[in-house]
Amino acid sequence: MQKIEGIKSVDFKIKAYGHGVVNWNGPTTLSSEGKTVDNHTLPKLRGYTNLTGKIKDETGYKYKKEATDINFKETPLYISQNCIRHHLFKEQAYDLHFAAEKSLAKVLASITGLIRGYVVPASQCKRTSPLLIEDFVDQLGNGNFEQFGQAGERDSSSFFSKTTFGDTEYISYGSISIEQLQFISLDNKFDRCAMVVKDNQGEQVAQDVQDFIQSLKPERSPKATFHENFVRKGTIYKEGEIGVLLNQEAISILIETALEMIQELSIRQAKGYMYIDGIEVDYNDSNKMMRIKRSPEEVSPQPQTKYAVYFEAE
Repeated sequence: MQKIEGIKSVDFKIKAYGHGVVNWNGPTTLSSEGKTVDNHTLPKLRGYTNLTGKIKDETGYKYKKEATDINFKETPLYISQNCIRHHLFKEQAYDLHFAAEKSLAKVLASITGLIRGYVVPASQCKRTSPLLIEDFVDQLGNGNFEQFGQAGERDSSSFFSKTTFGDTEYISYGSISIEQLQFISLDNKFDRCAMVVKDNQGEQVAQDVQDFIQSLKPERSPKATFHENFVRKGTIYKEGEIGVLLNQEAISILIETALEMIQELSIRQAKGYMYIDGIEVDYNDSNKMMRIKRSPEEVSPQPQTKYAVYFEAE
């Protein structure tokens, strides 16, 4: 059995600061003075439920919590990873709406194709994202209850309330998988085809990907190689896939680009904002996934070995 050596993932810890709420959960059914109301808006709170756990009668009706009945340490504010990913790739957020009618070559040779990942339902073409990001969880718990009233004629419907926040400080973790980053399948054999290629088109796709990565760091020399049979190391029958494999330089450029994008991320909503303050990076060549979270003393802030190679041309 061939053991795979080298950096298997690039893990990171993110610290961010902000003020107010940038990721709302919407109106939530709660209780107010013994009545059930739907006019309270909540942000996303980790582990929060609007039910008290008490059952009123045999019908199974469950009592709702009061709007002020929230412990912000036990159920902290968070920004969902979906929200983070949307803003991280905001420039290309809507490009996939047009991917069904157009060639996927441009999508593949882009940040969306190489880092964000995508699925095109019409053709079932897909690329699994090598980038994992956890939810951003607030550490301060500066939440408060606010009552509002609309101008004009006053009745019960003109009053509403929100759970709002003051200053925020977020911690999050993430990881970039080298295996998922380095290989682009152009083959339906294992149900992970990023793009259906026609005769002699594979070489051009590889060149387009290489040119795009080169454009990110023009002074460097990345390489994207097309082959008819890339085999995952350790397989028994040596059954491979048509695809494109990125070399060490190309992988390094994409990782640096992804980390720079995260470092420069800021989100501004109507009444809140968040920005990244700093990132700690671990070039992880061990089998401990996300060791930066549980064994921070073992991290490697700089690459000590080469990136692991999972595929080879046969």
